[in-house]
Amino acid sequence: MRQNREVSGGELGRTLGISRTAVWKCINSLRAEGYQIESTPSKGYCLVGVPDRLLPGEIREGLKTSTLGCEIVYRSEVDSTQVLAKSMAMAGASAGTVVIGEKQTGGFGRLGRKWHSLPGSVSFSVILRPPVNPLDALKYPIIAGVAVAGAVEEVAGLKPQLKWPNDIILGGKKAGGIVTEMAAEIDRVSYLIIGIGVNVNTAKSQVPEDIKDIATSLKIQRGKEVSRVRLVQAILEELESLSDEFKITGFEPIRKQWEELSCTIGHQVYFARGDKTVEGEAVAMDSDGALVIRETNGNLDRVLYGDVNLKKSEGQAG
Repeated sequence: MRQNREVSGGELGRTLGISRTAVWKCINSLRAEGYQIESTPSKGYCLVGVPDRLLPGEIREGLKTSTLGCEIVYRSEVDSTQVLAKSMAMAGASAGTVVIGEKQTGGFGRLGRKWHSLPGSVSFSVILRPPVNPLDALKYPIIAGVAVAGAVEEVAGLKPQLKWPNDIILGGKKAGGIVTEMAAEIDRVSYLIIGIGVNVNTAKSQVPEDIKDIATSLKIQRGKEVSRVRLVQAILEELESLSDEFKITGFEPIRKQWEELSCTIGHQVYFARGDKTVEGEAVAMDSDGALVIRETNGNLDRVLYGDVNLKKSEGQAG
């Protein structure tokens, strides 16, 4: 059924190979899911509005991928898409499976921190089984960050920055983040799960008081709402395209894209090493995805994981 086009119950029945009564039951089921369908005697049914929900059918419609989104598991409410995706990956779920939650009650970010799943946000996890060694798999959070930034620019017309390793920054505040989990042996990856969260249509009044100084949304930055379904589609398309590019041409082109988007490179940063705080300037991201920092004593340091914060004087989100 196309939007704003009337179609009779008889035509729908013939197309689907079902009775008029079955068509009527399907229409009522769609209405229960939030689809706005008008019915007119002698004319039939007309779809006049679709719900702002991340339903599998809506995401698949027009999705331009060959693998990602091959299966979409939807939950109206879920503790964590990452936890559910992990259990599915362990049970043998195929590469490209997407787990998406309309509402996430127990989401988490890097280092186990709580991720606030705000109203109007997008939270989903993608199961990958890349034919790479575990060291190369560590580059996928970088790939995902570039993918999300590209999708946000395409769909919302905004130009995000990336804070190492994978925070999505708009207007100096965090609009999204990426968390990655992996199961691997010495020379092969069993599965890789990329969890992505983006504050999309969250209003300023819906941002909790304790994070209002550091969090934002696409709607706040753009001044109007963004299609959440189209954003998810664009992220999956960008992620698949960049993953294919990585397999063919290697990491270097993507590393350069990340540096161009970075709000970390060229700025003063600090990070913890044991009970010591190290300060310096972030000068590059190397071929392994590690952040290269020139410490105040002139030594070069590589940080492959952990927290690296921008000094507050830089006027950036930390």
